[in-house]
This record gives sequence, structure tokens and C-alpha cells, in this order.
Amino acid sequence: MRLDHVSYATSPAHLADEVQRIGSKLQRSFVDGGIHPRFGTRNFVLPLAGGAYVEVVAILDHPSADSAPFRLAVNERAEQGGGWLGWVVSVEDLAPVEDRLGRSGVAGHRIRPDGHDLRWRQIGVNDLRAEPSLPFFTCWEGDGSDHPSTGGADGPRLSVLSLAGSPERVVDWLGAAPEELLDGLTVDWSPDEEPGLVSVTFDTAHGPVTID
Repeated sequence: MRLDHVSYATSPAHLADEVQRIGSKLQRSFVDGGIHPRFGTRNFVLPLAGGAYVEVVAILDHPSADSAPFRLAVNERAEQGGGWLGWVVSVEDLAPVEDRLGRSGVAGHRIRPDGHDLRWRQIGVNDLRAEPSLPFFTCWEGDGSDHPSTGGADGPRLSVLSLAGSPERVVDWLGAAPEELLDGLTVDWSPDEEPGLVSVTFDTAHGPVTID
């Protein structure tokens, strides 16, 4: 189990501005990640060191996906003014998580602008909507050569998640403390905030950078 990515939600009108803002702070460029046809969303991706990445995501005008949980989560966060949507944990095998939660994951895919189709299974987005401090889980298909972190080995490294909510609930959800499962990660708790991912700190070539 490892930290796969962090997700920042915004409105379609502000997508380009947020991509520019976050990229400028990290002094790196995002790439167009393409669209999630099943979810009715699109994203831009910034690869990070350590096999992780940042996505900035917004909904599409895609009525057939209006009820997709991920689209609903993105839209709800965007309607609150935008901000960090959540964090995502990658597992090698989703079956133990499905067994523990008592339900099946769902298939996801994203079509990049070059036509390549990335595929994975995920579980827990509705739980994130209900308790925004919880991560959801993803299990990538393929050999990993097309993972969105590809090309980020010399880039920033995600080092600190600032979360608000119940540490005990997150430990119960993951099955252990986040630091025990996610190598090199520090989790700071902000008890006075609304539950959710409050900020993310990155180690960069020009020092630590925190993005709210």
C-alpha cells in the first residue's frame, strides 16, 4: 500500500487557473491527463518523485455520468469554492479491501490526449464524500509503465498531508496508521478544521512548499 495521488477539485471555469497556480508554486508543468468517460470528469496531472502524482480535476458536461460518485464528489467540492478533494492509496490487490468493506470496487479508466487508455479499479469514493478525511483505494492495471507518476523522478516529493477529522477513523479505515503504510509520509492533524484534506506539503528543489 502506498500513497498514489492527491486530488484537487475545481470548476471547469477555473481549471486552467488552478493548474497554473499549483504548477507555478511547484515550479513544474502539468500535462493534460485527458478525460474519465465513466465519471464525466477530466484532469491535468503533475508527476512527482516517489511514484505519486497530483491531479487537478473538474467535471465535464456529461449528463450520462451525472450520478457517478467521483463526478458528484468533484462537483460538490467545486461548488464549495474548490480545493483539495482527497488523497488516494494504491494497493497491489483490491480484493482484500473489497472483502473488508463488504462490497466490490468499480472499474475506472482515463483516455489521454494521445489516445492511450489507462485502467484501474477503485473503491471508497462514496466514503470520501461522507467523510472527506478518508482516502479511497485504487488498484492499477498493467505493468505500471503508464502510471501518471512516470517522468516525475526528479520532481517534487509529497511529504506532508494536513488532515482534519478523526485520526482513529482513518486508522480503522486503512487498518493501520497512515505513516506505517505509506513510506515517508507525515500526517498532521488539524482538529479545528472541517474534516478533509486541508493542505499538502511538497519537498522541492527550492525548499518545502505547502499548498492549501
